[in-house]
Amino acid sequence: MRTPSTLLAAFTLCAVAICGACGASGQESNGSTSAGDQALAEDAGPVAQTMNFGAPYRFPDGVTVVISAPRPFHPSDSAYPRSNRAVAFEIGVRNDGDQPYHLSGLSVSATVEGAVAKQVVDSMQGYSGIVDADKHVQPGRDTGVTLAFAVPDEPHPIRLTVRTGEAGPVVAVYSGSA
Repeated sequence: MRTPSTLLAAFTLCAVAICGACGASGQESNGSTSAGDQALAEDAGPVAQTMNFGAPYRFPDGVTVVISAPRPFHPSDSAYPRSNRAVAFEIGVRNDGDQPYHLSGLSVSATVEGAVAKQVVDSMQGYSGIVDADKHVQPGRDTGVTLAFAVPDEPHPIRLTVRTGEAGPVVAVYSGSA
């Protein structure tokens, strides 16, 4: 009879063997993936599609997003959290799907050099987050939101990760400098 710790050890050994076979070969990838590799990637989490700011990305659910280049600004004294510098993004959302899109499903997060950037709410300057989260975007219609994130005083690489739903299998990653 196998105990849970024996099964865990066997699973760990298999995972290490698989990872070693995938990454320790020393060969460069040619960019193609097999059906098995794709299945492993799907099991590992969402598939990221990297985009430049300003480029549209259409998700499999028919929702297209476009994120503007970052626009730096100095948050007001009433902004939260307090920050010397922030960047704002205009986010266009178009629904070309068959069903209304619930804007509450839109998820946008930012990282600066791998560290999570906090969203800035500065209503004095018009950065209030997604205020219409209960809004439904009808098929064939579009809407826009503006989000801002705290960033260091000097420009650094920034990445915005966008999902159109919590369980979405695809994320769009917009990257640039802010």
